[in-house]
Amino acid sequence: MKKSNINFTILIFTIFHFTVHAQKKFTEVKMPSVNIISAVDVEEKIDGQPARVSTVELILQPKEESQPHRHPGPVYGYVLEGIYKFKIEGHPERTLRPGDTFYEPLMALHEVGTNPSNNSITRVLAVVVHPRNAKRLVIPESPVE
Repeated sequence: MKKSNINFTILIFTIFHFTVHAQKKFTEVKMPSVNIISAVDVEEKIDGQPARVSTVELILQPKEESQPHRHPGPVYGYVLEGIYKFKIEGHPERTLRPGDTFYEPLMALHEVGTNPSNNSITRVLAVVVHPRNAKRLVIPESPVE
């Protein structure tokens, strides 16, 4: 009886450990460093809402990647430094270099955003036009269960 209680306790602990680990893996969203450079209210509207234009600098360390996500407004990006692998839903993956630009439509799924380099950072300047009341500029994509 004592042995079965110990085995049962070990089983429960193991299930709990793996459940917590799996939940942590799905809820932790690793995103690169983002520095907001400016945010200016504008007269345009996004989905009928008063808009703001935010300019941000995205910094990816070597081999760093962002998780799939969306933005509450269209994004125009410009690669300042390094290499940036980029893909949005419905479009092929692209490898961008300094001086290259990209565009993301409103709420498009940003599937790939990666710095493939082993030793240098990637810096991207992005301009996001979004509703003023947007709670965040990056909306992590929920994992499919």
